[in-house]
Amino acid sequence: MEGKTNTTDGKITAREDGRTEEDAGAAAGNGTSGLLKFITCGSVDDGKSTLIGHMLYDAKLLFADQERALELDSRVGSRGGEIDYSLLLDGLMAEREQGITIDVAYRYFTTERRSFIVADTPGHEEYTRNMAVGASFAQLAVILVDASQGILIQTRRHARICALMGIRYFVFAVNKMDLVRYSREEFKRIEKEIRKLAVDLDLFHVRIIPVSATEGDNVTVRSVKMPWYGGPALLEYLESVDVDDGTEEEGFVMPVQRVCRPDASFRGFQGQASSGSISVGDEVTVLPSGENACVESVLLADKNVQDAHRGQALTIQLNREVDVSRGCVFVKGTQLKVSRMFTASLLWMDDAELVQGKNFLVKIGTKMLPATVMAVKYKVDIHSGEHLAAARLYKNEIAVCDIALAEEAVFDVFAAHRDLGCFILIDRVTNMTSACGVIEHSLRRADNLTWQKLDITRETRAAAMGQKPVTLWFTGLSGAGKSALANEVEKALSVQGKHTMLLDGDNVRMGLNQNLGFEEKDRIENIRRVAEVARLMNDAGLIVLTSFISPYESDRARAREIIGSTNFIEIYVSTPLEECERRDVKGLYKKARNGQIPNFTGVSSPYEPPVHAEVEIDTSRCTVEEAAEYILKEIGKYL
Repeated sequence: MEGKTNTTDGKITAREDGRTEEDAGAAAGNGTSGLLKFITCGSVDDGKSTLIGHMLYDAKLLFADQERALELDSRVGSRGGEIDYSLLLDGLMAEREQGITIDVAYRYFTTERRSFIVADTPGHEEYTRNMAVGASFAQLAVILVDASQGILIQTRRHARICALMGIRYFVFAVNKMDLVRYSREEFKRIEKEIRKLAVDLDLFHVRIIPVSATEGDNVTVRSVKMPWYGGPALLEYLESVDVDDGTEEEGFVMPVQRVCRPDASFRGFQGQASSGSISVGDEVTVLPSGENACVESVLLADKNVQDAHRGQALTIQLNREVDVSRGCVFVKGTQLKVSRMFTASLLWMDDAELVQGKNFLVKIGTKMLPATVMAVKYKVDIHSGEHLAAARLYKNEIAVCDIALAEEAVFDVFAAHRDLGCFILIDRVTNMTSACGVIEHSLRRADNLTWQKLDITRETRAAAMGQKPVTLWFTGLSGAGKSALANEVEKALSVQGKHTMLLDGDNVRMGLNQNLGFEEKDRIENIRRVAEVARLMNDAGLIVLTSFISPYESDRARAREIIGSTNFIEIYVSTPLEECERRDVKGLYKKARNGQIPNFTGVSSPYEPPVHAEVEIDTSRCTVEEAAEYILKEIGKYL
């Protein structure tokens, strides 16, 4: 490959010797000081741990006892007594037994020219989430490619994830050159593949180095076995590369981590400045409220200072009282989005599949709030980068999704402000991190919508009716007795002079939700719509009764949030499955058992019982009238 390749925007400028124009002077001693945080990634058995281990060993960066332990461990290793450099980083017993990296191993080391923190990440697809965690902290990625195999699917996946996480500097280490007899032709063939991948992924600052991790070629010093390569060794390059491209995020931004109030005389707001600087006397805007105030004092630890800068943890006092809590953001000299919807690139990491409409907790900066994945717009083919239509996502897939927040939050596109442009999705039931992503843009439709404040309020309507508007949410298996109970309770409330409305599952599906099926995404949307309708009816002053299976705990939790926790009374009709099936009033269980009805709750689809329902009743132990009487007694304190 002669001359320059992909000179667009000055990204990859390749020379015949493997060096880029921007790095041509690096090997000549144009060193760069400061800390470099980088990761090693790639496919399984590409030699990531071996590479870093050999680097530490050759550079004499081990203590004598570490070196001796490595030599002893290697005697019973997989290399027939030869030093197994991977043992320096693969610290878990399971890793040593399997011969693969499982967890992320962080190692700090320093040379005469620079300090480093390296994250050695797993290559196996099963541990992609571990790799993504390592990528989230790094400034540079060293991606290993097996010279005997070339670019594999996991190589492509890891490169995409690194780009997704905002890494701009890449080293592709073409490893195991000893297995291809240090062939220049083989290296050039793989180099061509890498450069095509770099163009496809729009990668910045790409360097390609041929190495042999086991033999030490081009790891710390240039190899005599590859005289055709004129670039620096890997460590030499890492010591000299400048990862500061001079770009600065606009303005001062500080997400509030904590409100500090040790006594009545002091109220400070603590957080880390993610960009810019702040000085005493500066005016800041508090988002999302938009209130302005001046900085009265700035503290670093317990010391008063005149100003503070990006990366510093600080405490700010304002000159007047403003409404500030965890998740608010202080800004100066920049504009951030305050909205409820955005489009994001997403890496799905959960074993369970993602379906449209599913609810999560989202964490953006220091703010955590409920969110819904409204739509999977498309997923990205790992091989080709093609955009594929998809209604759901499976583990380790990358997609572009629309996400709606339960309330307005502060964010920005990832390219403008990294700390407020990335997020994680947390499963509401397991509390596991299900996905990570970066924000591409806000949704315009959210920006054009404003909640209209009305003169006649819920309180006004409720007072006119002489009642407290609440939602009685009946949940349980089909045949448990929900509809009969809700109907009986509504009759009793009507006798008491209450104004009510009953929303029954079948009735709603015949009208409002007739376009929905019974797959998980449709069940989720069904419950969301019902919750929104119930809230509107509560706003009208009515007591609402709903009768829905609503099998998923996360959906019922979302319904509680929509309606309001103080207005939501969950009534769990806990009639056992055996009794429900015995009754089988509609013959549904029989059809489900025969395979005539797919996704039937209790048979082919799960039911997640409520953990903390306000009321629980088993109708197999009493009559409908007795059950209704019990419910009325229990809900009396809420009405």
